[in-house]
Amino acid sequence: MKFFFISILLCVWSTAILSQVASVTSPNKQINVVVNAPNEFVSDTWFLQVNYDSNGSTQIIPKINLGLVRSDQNFSKDLQFLKTGKARLITDNYSTLHGKRSKCTNSANEITVSFQNPGKAKLNLIIRAYNDGIAFRYEFPEKNGTYLVKDELTAYFIPDSTKRWLEKYNPANEGLYSEMVDGNIQKDWCYPALFNTADKKCWFLIHEADLNRNYCGTKLSNYSEKTSYKITFPDEWNGRGTGEVQPTISLPWKSPWRLVIIGGLNNVVESTLVDDVSTPSVIENTDWVQPGKASWNYWSDNHGTKNYRTVCKFADLAAAFNWRYTLLDWEWDAMGNGGQLEDALKYIHSIGVTPLMWYNSGGEHTWVGATPKDRMLTHENRMEEFARLKKLGVAGVKVDFFESEKQNMINYYLDILEDAARFEMMVYFHGCLVPRGWARTYPNLMTYEGVRGAEWYNNGPEFTTTAPRHNSILPFTRNVVGSMDYTPVTFTNSQYPHITSYGHELALSVVFESGIQHLADRPEGYYNLPDAVKNFLKEVPNSWDDTRFLNGYPGKSIVMARKKGNQWYIGGLNSEDKKLTQNVEFGFLPDGMKYKLILITGGGFDTELKTKYMVVDKSSIVLVKSLPRGGFVASLKPMN
Repeated sequence: MKFFFISILLCVWSTAILSQVASVTSPNKQINVVVNAPNEFVSDTWFLQVNYDSNGSTQIIPKINLGLVRSDQNFSKDLQFLKTGKARLITDNYSTLHGKRSKCTNSANEITVSFQNPGKAKLNLIIRAYNDGIAFRYEFPEKNGTYLVKDELTAYFIPDSTKRWLEKYNPANEGLYSEMVDGNIQKDWCYPALFNTADKKCWFLIHEADLNRNYCGTKLSNYSEKTSYKITFPDEWNGRGTGEVQPTISLPWKSPWRLVIIGGLNNVVESTLVDDVSTPSVIENTDWVQPGKASWNYWSDNHGTKNYRTVCKFADLAAAFNWRYTLLDWEWDAMGNGGQLEDALKYIHSIGVTPLMWYNSGGEHTWVGATPKDRMLTHENRMEEFARLKKLGVAGVKVDFFESEKQNMINYYLDILEDAARFEMMVYFHGCLVPRGWARTYPNLMTYEGVRGAEWYNNGPEFTTTAPRHNSILPFTRNVVGSMDYTPVTFTNSQYPHITSYGHELALSVVFESGIQHLADRPEGYYNLPDAVKNFLKEVPNSWDDTRFLNGYPGKSIVMARKKGNQWYIGGLNSEDKKLTQNVEFGFLPDGMKYKLILITGGGFDTELKTKYMVVDKSSIVLVKSLPRGGFVASLKPMN
């Protein structure tokens, strides 16, 4: 029986080898993608196989099923292979205004595999193998025609031996990640999805990028088969039933990229692949796009913007800490107690701070009635409102409550970004999808929510106990794919308390990346800090020239280093209920240079912070002790 079983496995393996029609390998020879024909042992559709390690020798995703069903024709089981185009090298160098790296460089080998269906209609599969992952997309090359896409058959087969971190799907993408060892829980899942192979040697993160008007956002679902995570369209009920579930496409057409970031945890955390594959900027002059930190009153007072005096206090906080912005959240149109909107804006400008303003996305797609509700809804409304905001000196808008990733809502997101750019207006989205690479195409898109952030301390007692672990999962998942408006660094309590230490909260200013970083605590929470901590919060950037993962594990801990100019900043989190000693190594520093290190760690209890000063270089190792649910920060400035 044992011999028979092995023989069957060898037969399946051999058949899979014989069915290979094309492959492409990354420039560094670490990642390999194979295109396989249907066969009776593995799949009744064309499929990809993804391999990793020296010369792509270890299989990490044994099968990615392929195919599309269009309203007029099927492009799946009966596809005929035509040809594989000549491999070409893709190289790209571009700059960003915010994010984990200001100068991005990438290279990939690309092939195009051409098929036709029984009706002679053409389908191309474009595949790229990068040094940190793979990307593939479908293409209908014909020049005319408009069709519905009835279904996309792309599905990732993930063996039960693979560990995974997944977030149950919700339209606002504000859930918690669950760590699982198999696919026994069958749900719809949010992007991005993190996996670790059974041998623990390879990590990979599944996502999509370069989503545009010609498609809808998708999710992953293993409802039909527990080991198969299929790309799935939005549900009909999303957006209160408005909009069509199935996207309408016009030829010629290319799908969004389906991508998998692959490697060690450092490759995942440091990757810019989502932006690398996305459309370059369509905005020529971006001098007006200014990343920065902002004060925000909603976390500590859900009706704070209704109170003119509260608005002024938070503007004063921004001025005192040299933060560029303050946000006027909902109810600014009902402001009272000493002044109205125009009075508040005048005061904010008078102290050298720049205002940002909140808007409800409006329309029938959202149940939220908070005003102003309809000023972003139509092109005419946006033109009128952006013109008014420009005159008032408002630099950006926060638009909330989208509640859908149907094609109509994707168009609405992009309409807002394009109309805002006409008035040199920055934008960030809340109650929204997670990043799909739009920040490269529209650099005025500063950040997205799409995360269970500190606002959830207002929503119920659950976040008190789940936040510590959640905070050290996000750098490996949600924040990998783009800016994340978690609204961090809160030392006092909101409606429900937190059990993270002051050191943990302070570290979030470095560990979490956001083009506009809203620091959410009340003014007293910052004014009462030690001088060294206040100085750190004044100086720490929120847009970066480089990002390095130093160590950590999802849900347990993380240490990251980020660079701005010639200075480095380090943030470390301990998410466990026990003390942790972490070795911080400085191999990322240049040879022959010494740096002054200012290290801020937890003290003897959660609300105590201690500061140490030392000199380090590339060879140094510093042992840092963290409290349970603790953390630390450090800044490094060159001495020579």
